[in-house]
Amino acid sequence: MRNPSSGPWWANAVFYQVYPRSFCDSGGDGVGDLDGVTSRLDYLKSLGVEAIWLNPVMVSPMRDHGYDVADPRDIDLLFGDLAALDRLVTAAHARDIKVTMDLVPNHTSSAHPWFQAALAAPPGSPERGRYIFRDGAGPDGSRPPNNWLSIFGGPAWTRVTDPDGTPGQWYLHLFDASQPDLNWENPEVLADLEVTLRFWLDRGVDGFRIDVAHGMAKPPGLPDMPVTKPELLLAEMDDDPRFNNDGVHDIHRAIRRVLDDYPNAVAIGEVWVYDNEQFARYLRPDELHLGFNFRLVRAEFDALDVRAAIENAVAAVELVDAVPTWTLANHDVERPPTRYGGGLTGLARARAMALVMLALPGPVFIYNGEELGLPNVDDLPDEALQDPVWERSGHTRRGRDGCRIPIPWSGDEPPFGFSTNPHTWLPMPPAWTDLTVERQSADPSSTLALYRRAIEISCRRAEFSGSTVEWLDSPTDALVFRRGGLVCVLNAGAAPIPLPEGEVLLTSDPVADGALPPDTAAWLA
Repeated sequence: MRNPSSGPWWANAVFYQVYPRSFCDSGGDGVGDLDGVTSRLDYLKSLGVEAIWLNPVMVSPMRDHGYDVADPRDIDLLFGDLAALDRLVTAAHARDIKVTMDLVPNHTSSAHPWFQAALAAPPGSPERGRYIFRDGAGPDGSRPPNNWLSIFGGPAWTRVTDPDGTPGQWYLHLFDASQPDLNWENPEVLADLEVTLRFWLDRGVDGFRIDVAHGMAKPPGLPDMPVTKPELLLAEMDDDPRFNNDGVHDIHRAIRRVLDDYPNAVAIGEVWVYDNEQFARYLRPDELHLGFNFRLVRAEFDALDVRAAIENAVAAVELVDAVPTWTLANHDVERPPTRYGGGLTGLARARAMALVMLALPGPVFIYNGEELGLPNVDDLPDEALQDPVWERSGHTRRGRDGCRIPIPWSGDEPPFGFSTNPHTWLPMPPAWTDLTVERQSADPSSTLALYRRAIEISCRRAEFSGSTVEWLDSPTDALVFRRGGLVCVLNAGAAPIPLPEGEVLLTSDPVADGALPPDTAAWLA
């Protein structure tokens, strides 16, 4: 742990986000699976990982790569079976690695037995009461009940055909039409979630990352949105009625009451809320343990922007005496080297930001492949694209496939040891030869070597025991902060800057004559 002297295990842990279909394929079908994850646990241990977060592996038609769950208490055959999950949990625990799973409480798959029963039942039935069905607007009900948009593009409502064959009601789906939103005012929904939580916790799972944690509760009357534009991200507007409604907190309290029966379990929320007071409410003592604050992900490679993001995240959690959670990447956003400018410059900046993140107090989340410096793959052929965003946007938004390419492990050509099958679920770039784990493990200057060294130092050195961030004087276009006995310096400018006095513990790229080059960070004791 990066600060072993205080708090529960998750308070300063290094989490590693595993996107299972892209991590390692043990079955030769070109898609990663649970046994593939188990086979690479020694790699994660050598990296210094203390916990993994698995993206969804439950039974699903895979319209949204597992975020459309048809059976929340079983494993999809694409990834293995319950025995495969048990093997993973047992093997991970033997290496002192915790296992957390994705929980998707906002919606189900349209293939879920509940929704199929709702389609077969009449309006006003108990079966439809588990979801959000409404009569349409207009004299013939032919218009959606309100003007809400889907996050993936298009309207957030789809009309169904009633059992008698006539056009019927509409159902709400904030995401794809295959992901109908659950009605959290129905007690059956919460009761079923409790069964799901206990099912996985009883199997040894150590907690959950809660998808769209700010989205389950809907406002009374489902009022229109004040703005309608074709591309609206999660909680992009402060007054977006689709998200962050007061009722969501009762749901999190109910989840927390279950987790409190499992003392070491953790609940981590995906909380796209930017008002500090509103964000902090999710981290009150009886709600989530951790919450993703995405300001650092959204920050430009700019000293003032990065500092503002850090200050904001710290200020938000201080309101409720919680700990901040840090990440630079995930399966929904552009990979850091591409986001920070691409090419060698983007990679240098991504390496520098890794040191900034790992210097901060609180847990960090590393997205698989981030430690290899993988860039986004933005030139995928149209026919390879699988993200529902591509279709729902009318082929105007390419979606998130570019950050989900399988991990290159070894060898000189695709599939780079990821699979024995050259036809991987997303094509791998032949140019990734120098980015494989095998190649980088042999190179002490590689991005992988930097991550391994940084995590090792942060776990071993007493300087990382501090729990606060103190800002120090810095040159223009740079930032300098102290955490305990550690000083972190980021040069985001165009010219070298002098390093402060102290023992240099690590730099993201080489320094010369006591000067920190542009696009570089350093740790000093």
